[in-house]
Amino acid sequence: MRDRISSQNWKIIDLPGISARDCQKLGSLGIHTTFDLLQEAKTRSQRIDLAAKLQVHPHHLQKWIALADLARIPSVGCQYCGLLLHSGIISPSQLSTTPASRLHRQVLKLYVATLQRNDLCPSAGEVTRWIQQARWIAQPTSESRQIP
Repeated sequence: MRDRISSQNWKIIDLPGISARDCQKLGSLGIHTTFDLLQEAKTRSQRIDLAAKLQVHPHHLQKWIALADLARIPSVGCQYCGLLLHSGIISPSQLSTTPASRLHRQVLKLYVATLQRNDLCPSAGEVTRWIQQARWIAQPTSESRQIP
């Protein structure tokens, strides 16, 4: 049996690291979901305009865009997109080419460094699943694909 995979869309408020005030600013511009954000920030000029309208540093906006992009991966979602970003992964495309063993080591190291424990760390199998799904999400025609 094959599982269906398609990009996931989340409420902006569900992304880690975005304040309620910033969510209000985004909402006032009609940006309520991660897909809305990705749509409104496709080009460099759109990102510059959006940062100016939001009165935020472009670096902050770029971080939100990266989180929204990573959250599209179903097994990553809002739960692990921040972890991936802190592990140095900024896009599904980059994730799709990252060796699972190396990424799992990075994630484990981050868990131990920040939480002082490793029992909550995603398993190597879970990290492998992120990478497999990222390969499908990163493909331009993969709005809805089947995975083995």
